[in-house]
Amino acid sequence: METENLFKLIHTVEAITNKAIIIWNDSFPYNLSVSSILVLSELERNGPQNQMKLANLLGFTGGALTNIATKLIKLELAIRTFNELDRRQVLLKITPSGISLLEKAQELGKRQHMDMFQVLDEDEIAQYLSINEKLLKSLTTKK
Repeated sequence: METENLFKLIHTVEAITNKAIIIWNDSFPYNLSVSSILVLSELERNGPQNQMKLANLLGFTGGALTNIATKLIKLELAIRTFNELDRRQVLLKITPSGISLLEKAQELGKRQHMDMFQVLDEDEIAQYLSINEKLLKSLTTKK
């Protein structure tokens, strides 16, 4: 593969991702980052979790997740709770308000993606999906 085209592809993918995040942040009427939404999503999907394990899972530092958790708790979108089997272990848990806000964020994301991908025809979508599945498979087998 030609190196120049590979770097152009990488730059374009990063630019699309960055622009999509900026558009989402500008459109979402709440003062929360995409990182906060990722935390809420993980908590909603898999239940209460230890903050350090959650940080490692999402690729955040412990300090970054502490800041996110503190903000989510202050906004009453999450709470700290104790593990029933080991009361020494503190878990982060999404609240009903957090679930409601997460649903709004996901709906905005879906609309944004539908708008973004409407410029592609069915064949282009199929090609793009196939390429992304191939890349994802390659990344997940490298663990």
